[in-house]
Amino acid sequence: MNYKFDTSDLTRRLKRTFDGNVSYRKLFLLLFVVAVFLLYIGPSFLRWLFGHAEPTRDHTMRCMDDRLTPFYLQNFEYNVNIRHQPAFPHEHDAIPYVGNGWFGLEVHTDAHLNIFRGRALQQPVNFHPIVSVASGGQSPSREATVVEYLSGIVHRFQCFPDGYHVSYQYYAHRTMPSVLVQEIQLTNTKNQLTDIELIVPRISDWPSAIVKSIKLQHGSAILEYQVVTGMVDTMPVPGNTEDSKVRAVSIVARKLPRVLTLKKRGTTKLELLLTIHYSEPVPRDKYTAHKDLIEKQAVDAMNKALVAAEHGEHNAYHNLKRDHIAVWNKLWATGFHISTSKAENTLNGNNINATMYAVISQARAFEYEQSVTGSRKDEIARALTYAEGCYDSYHTLQAENLWRHMSTFEELNAVVGSWMLTLEKQGCHNLIKAGASGIVQAMVLSFGGFRFSNQHLELNIHPKYLHRDYDFRRLNYGNMTHLNISITVREDNKAILYVALDRSDRNYYACDAGCLDDPVQLRQSRLMFPVKLTEPVTSILYITSDRKHMEDLRHAIHVKEVVEAPAHEHHVIALHRHGHHLGGLPTLFWVSICVIIIVFHVFLCKLIVKEYCEPPDKMRYRYSKP
Repeated sequence: MNYKFDTSDLTRRLKRTFDGNVSYRKLFLLLFVVAVFLLYIGPSFLRWLFGHAEPTRDHTMRCMDDRLTPFYLQNFEYNVNIRHQPAFPHEHDAIPYVGNGWFGLEVHTDAHLNIFRGRALQQPVNFHPIVSVASGGQSPSREATVVEYLSGIVHRFQCFPDGYHVSYQYYAHRTMPSVLVQEIQLTNTKNQLTDIELIVPRISDWPSAIVKSIKLQHGSAILEYQVVTGMVDTMPVPGNTEDSKVRAVSIVARKLPRVLTLKKRGTTKLELLLTIHYSEPVPRDKYTAHKDLIEKQAVDAMNKALVAAEHGEHNAYHNLKRDHIAVWNKLWATGFHISTSKAENTLNGNNINATMYAVISQARAFEYEQSVTGSRKDEIARALTYAEGCYDSYHTLQAENLWRHMSTFEELNAVVGSWMLTLEKQGCHNLIKAGASGIVQAMVLSFGGFRFSNQHLELNIHPKYLHRDYDFRRLNYGNMTHLNISITVREDNKAILYVALDRSDRNYYACDAGCLDDPVQLRQSRLMFPVKLTEPVTSILYITSDRKHMEDLRHAIHVKEVVEAPAHEHHVIALHRHGHHLGGLPTLFWVSICVIIIVFHVFLCKLIVKEYCEPPDKMRYRYSKP
């Protein structure tokens, strides 16, 4: 049987299909077919029709995504900071930095070492330690850095169009503060040998520097190192008389070839150590007497680091990295969390963590360093337990000068200097003497306006600032007690307090503003306290181990009125939660809007189909005059 395709027959069938009322089932099927065509077939059809090929993804972009994928979740949680070179618009533009209070440097090809001056690592030394792969005139490569706040390690990645990529890890070691570690992994994806050019450690504009070569044993190998020793003029610091003095500085770094050959479809690893030692500021004529001693200390530090690296469990530098990360994890045991705000130009966790990391990186962790004596560690422990008077001012989350951008090395140093000065002048000098552990405590205390005062800890922040959720973790109250304090904004826009003991060596008690109620004994489970407003304004929470002292506070805190703090205005909460004053509308509202839009378009399509598909006679009858 022969079939003949008749277009007129098909047209009549279509007209009959749409004659009269179109059923919802047919209309839905038609709309579904059109949507599938537009979404899945339409783009490919248009590209074929107009001759546009499907865009190809850049090889170096794929390479960089592969390198950064393990850090995306941590970046979302603000535990790391990913920064491309140049920085992308949505990224937090803070420079990658490593330091341990003895020395520090920006992670950049041309970066120089910096040693202690004033209150931070602000004295430049014109030695550039970063080992890097040169671009060699290739088409532009991709580069990004990842700062891991919790481990004190900076990762750097380079992807080259010639088929190889490089991964770097940098850290200023915490237990051996004179040691800088660089771990470099070069991966060649091509099936041929590839020669690359290295940028090696070098000196710039350091006229007093003297360089000599020495050989040191690393396992069964004998490696050649260069020893650079010179003087560095101490720059004038306000209120400091050291401007006419110099420091003797000595650096030991491994010698490297300028050209490295990568094996076929393989990985090449470089594990490099650098040590730096320097003297206290001394008169210029005393430099020679200190030079040889400082040089010997730098060489001894390198020998010690090489011995430590030999005994790694999994690889040569496993123990070094493990010990370093362990110290950083302990430093972050005390911490702070704030709910993310969508309001414009608002302080969030990315800026807070980046600032804390920068300040901690410029302070030594004395109690964890191998060379620190037992008596010095006891002294640090006493300083950590005596925080009387810290922090004696308004809470620092409102101090804009302390949260400036750190997109350049100078800006980072300025922020660190401001923090150290602020904490010192606001009663936290004893905690600063304890090093990085004390500085972390002081910074977290300052975030909430906490203050240790005469046998108790008080939370001195005005209720009007409690429009976001705060979590203060492991506040140190003495040597054996840690407190966890949370502030939560409820659905009715009122803030409440939660207090719990992380650990304790005795009973502790708490009371809310005014201390008019009986003291409440704290436990490891969270206890709730209302946020109250007093006239005149006083602290909203008091904690002490002396119950009698707390009972006496109600007679020492002279207030006229104590009421529960009012709820925050809706537009303030909405601005932080949703980024605008209107607030989040309920889900039912948006569902209703979607349904209305869909129904409108269904009837519109039905009307169009009726008008264009009905028989002409019927249309003339409908619109003819009676």
